[in-house]
Amino acid sequence: MKRLFLIAAIMMVSFFSIPAKAQLNVNVNIGSQPLWGPVGYDHVDYYYLPDVESYYYVPQRQFVYLNGNDWVFANALPARYGNYDLYNGYKVVINSPRPYLNFRSDKIKYAKYKGNKNQIIIRDSRDSKYYVIKGHPHGMPPGQAKKIYGKGNNGNGKGHGNGKGKHWE
Repeated sequence: MKRLFLIAAIMMVSFFSIPAKAQLNVNVNIGSQPLWGPVGYDHVDYYYLPDVESYYYVPQRQFVYLNGNDWVFANALPARYGNYDLYNGYKVVINSPRPYLNFRSDKIKYAKYKGNKNQIIIRDSRDSKYYVIKGHPHGMPPGQAKKIYGKGNNGNGKGHGNGKGKHWE
C-alpha cells in the first residue's frame, strides 16, 4: 500500500510539475555610450573602428589599439590617429568579450566600412532614450530633471488655494 501511495505521489508531482522557464537578462548601457556612437543599440561592449583598426571598450571608456605586438588600453587614441574624427568614422558594434583577439578576422570582415561616413550617431539622434547621455544636445543640463519633474510636494502645498476652505481645529 505504501508503495502504491508513493508511486501515485510521484506520478502526481510529474503531471503537475511546472516546466522551467529560461531566464533572460537584458543589460542596457545606453547612458555609457559616447555621443559619437551609432544609434540603434541598447547595449554595446565594443566598437570596432575600421578606419584606425582599433577598438573602443564602452564600459571602461577606453580605446584598444595595437602597439607593436601588444594591445594597449588607453583613454585616447595614439598620436598617429590624431586627425581621426570619431563623429564621422564608421563604428561596428561588437558584443563579445575581448574582440581584439579576433583582430585579423575583424580587419578583413569590416574593411568594407573604411571611409564610410554615413552612419547616424547618438549626438544627432532625436530619440529621447539617448537624452540621458551627457552632452546630448537635447538632453537636460545637470539638475534640470529635478526642477521639471520635482520630488512631489509631500502634502506641503505652496499656498495656491483660494483661502475659502473650512479650517478644522
